[in-house]
Amino acid sequence: MPANGRVVFGQMEEVRFGVPAAQGVAEQATRLGAERVFLMVSGTLNRQTQAIEQVRRALGNRCAGVFDAMPAHSPRSAVIAAAEQARAAETDLIVTVGGGSITDAAKAVQLCLANDIRTLEAIDALRAVNGAPPPGLNPPTVRQVSVPTTLSAGEFSGIAGVTDERTRVKELFRHPRIIPAAVILDPAITVHTPEWLFLSTGIRAVDHCVEGVCSKEANHYADAQALRGLSLLTSGLARVKANPADLDARLDCQMGSWLSMGPLASGVPMGASHGIGYVLGAVFDVPHGHTSCIMLPAVMRWNHPANAARQALVAAAMGQPEAAAGDLLDRFIAGLDMPRSLSAVNIGADAFDRIARDAMGTPWVPRNPRPIGGPADVREILELAA
Repeated sequence: MPANGRVVFGQMEEVRFGVPAAQGVAEQATRLGAERVFLMVSGTLNRQTQAIEQVRRALGNRCAGVFDAMPAHSPRSAVIAAAEQARAAETDLIVTVGGGSITDAAKAVQLCLANDIRTLEAIDALRAVNGAPPPGLNPPTVRQVSVPTTLSAGEFSGIAGVTDERTRVKELFRHPRIIPAAVILDPAITVHTPEWLFLSTGIRAVDHCVEGVCSKEANHYADAQALRGLSLLTSGLARVKANPADLDARLDCQMGSWLSMGPLASGVPMGASHGIGYVLGAVFDVPHGHTSCIMLPAVMRWNHPANAARQALVAAAMGQPEAAAGDLLDRFIAGLDMPRSLSAVNIGADAFDRIARDAMGTPWVPRNPRPIGGPADVREILELAA
């Protein structure tokens, strides 16, 4: 364990859990004094359920507009479109109801509003520099409240991932103030989330826990949150798979997802599963959750010579301390009927060189616990996941 470290608690003010989304949103709008609330929401939820209408009703005349056209991976063009609509609505609070792409896009919209960003090219000015906000960046003044419907946990970070359509690269934008002011965890609203999406993003949160615990830069604070989060997630996901109406299990998953961000909050980096996953999402449109389902067991097996003792903690948190963590995770993911190979998402060996090269440029591959010297090492991992 490191002899020194730093835990950044961020500028989130509260997390409300186990309350209806509409009630929670209205309470937060009142608490924050908002009069012009701009909703960025799931199009499916808006068109096929009453969930968004219930939020609108709870806000009454404070609802200033609704944007429900955010594609997966938060492309720049959609971020600009949302920012223009929010600007025209003179919004004083953004509320998201949906998955990680909507949450991340709203964080980027905060930066666009504060820095008068109106074109795809102008977004270049927001890009992080050496892991920090660029010099001269105006801090957001319009805050965000998020109601997540998936488990990828982006609502608990001050980082936004946005895909540049010109290069098909997912870029990171950072500012301590883009973390939502509040998060509302409503298990009931997640019943509308497609099963594959809820369960696979749960594995994304499992990936946060596992790569945090297995990092060479792990610390006791991060371990405490990640190991408990892993236990809640693996128990809860199995129960949701068995009974989709189990709201207690869904709330356990949400709490586990929240805890999964403990490592990142305390400066513990992710590893190759996250790094390769960025490329699979941006270049091949593989959903975030599926990238973790496919890559995490392979990365664990490849890393095992370097961090066997840490991997044993993962197996213990999953209730099988004698098992090999990579194999245990693979069996668990199989039990959820999730994809477990690159071939399952139509990625063949002909793409491995491109993936390996691009993965080396991500923030996480260079900090993998077993050192990755170059694209050839990434290819070895990809072959394990083929």
